Amino acid sequence: MIQKIVVLYKSKHGSTRKYAEWIAHELSADLFDAKKISVKELESYQTIIFGGFLYADSISGVELLTANMDKIGGKHIIIFAVGCAPERKENLRHVLVKNFAANIRDKVALFYLRGAFNFEKLNLLDKFLIYILKTKIKHTKMEKLDEDSKGFFEVCEKPMDWTNRDSIKPLADFVNKLK
Repeated sequence: MIQKIVVLYKSKHGSTRKYAEWIAHELSADLFDAKKISVKELESYQTIIFGGFLYADSISGVELLTANMDKIGGKHIIIFAVGCAPERKENLRHVLVKNFAANIRDKVALFYLRGAFNFEKLNLLDKFLIYILKTKIKHTKMEKLDEDSKGFFEVCEKPMDWTNRDSIKPLADFVNKLK
């Protein structure tokens, strides 16, 4: 039996949508903006892949799945979170704990994909929050800053795009092993 796969996404600036499109193409899956599909429609799929951007370690839009685990819990659920920081296992574990209750964590597979950042595309509130963070970090001596903080200043000065089609391979391989 051919497994029916759906890829859902919530994207703010395009990186998550780009990854969702690549994943859907790679896996011959259906693709939907998460706002445009109902939980009832998800019930017809054996594998649900959801992508959301990270905002303060929260995966945007993932509530669509977490709030409906009673209806979709028996399915293969794969999540990909898109952020700007380099991938680190300890950060991924933190994201898993923050976004999923203990009884859900073992029912989902979580992947991290590095996105893009362009300060000029941010809304006013996000620009203000970045300004506050930059101000806070500026008062730390450069030699005491970690690599993420140093990199933060760099991306605020010029747009960066770390999206890479090859980075979906571990997720695609994982899904293909489920078939």
